[in-house]
Amino acid sequence: MAFLTKLSKISPLARVCLSRCMSHVPENTVYGGPTPQTADRRVTLNQLKQKYKKGEPITVVTAYDYPSAVHLDIAGIVICLVGDSASMVVHGHDTTLLISLEEMLVHCRAVARGAKRPLLVGDLPFGTYETSTSQAVDTAVKVLREGGMDAIKLEGGSPSRITAAKAIVEAGIAVIGHVGLTPQAISVLGGFRPQGKNVSSVIKVVETAMALQEAGCFSVVLECVLAPVAAAATSALRIPTIGIGAGPFCSGEVNFGLLISLPL
Repeated sequence: MAFLTKLSKISPLARVCLSRCMSHVPENTVYGGPTPQTADRRVTLNQLKQKYKKGEPITVVTAYDYPSAVHLDIAGIVICLVGDSASMVVHGHDTTLLISLEEMLVHCRAVARGAKRPLLVGDLPFGTYETSTSQAVDTAVKVLREGGMDAIKLEGGSPSRITAAKAIVEAGIAVIGHVGLTPQAISVLGGFRPQGKNVSSVIKVVETAMALQEAGCFSVVLECVLAPVAAAATSALRIPTIGIGAGPFCSGEVNFGLLISLPL
């Protein structure tokens, strides 16, 4: 109460300065809303393809909330990923398995309000696309229509996942595949372990990535695979590879954004 009493007595100028210091967003956007680095509209798949053909690095950063999305927008990031890693990073779970579709949609909507320029990609959470292709398409539609995303990402390369990816693409929704370490399959993988450490595993990573490409995915995430494996997959594919702990040979790399919080 004493703090609130003192706060009510400060001058209007001091109050403005204090509000700026405590803001979640950069000072120049406090009153005017987020201002993109350029006047360009939303990044499109065609622009992404052009960057890939020119050999330009593709920047990908995760965001789970509005303030982080604003910063990505200003920085000119190409792809903003709303990852199911929010389950661990935001909600404090030990795995990505426990976040629900409803929770993911809340994060997607917040990010969509803050990031006006990057291509927005939302993860399909565990348990929302494995049962059937119709379930997968329905979930993907919700992520776009209710979450404000431009594309979705799904994990794995089993025949059912390839079929799901193809069905979603045929429904008119852009898809990123995800191979290597797939956190939603942690119970099968036996933990967060690097993939592609033997010949059969290397072949599986590359062949799965190629199958996702043939299913219509516009990009594939390679997570926690050895650098030579990522290089082999990148060389074999005609679409961009996005690495997560996969060495320097991918077309781009995911960086995990920081949550913006009020100073204590």
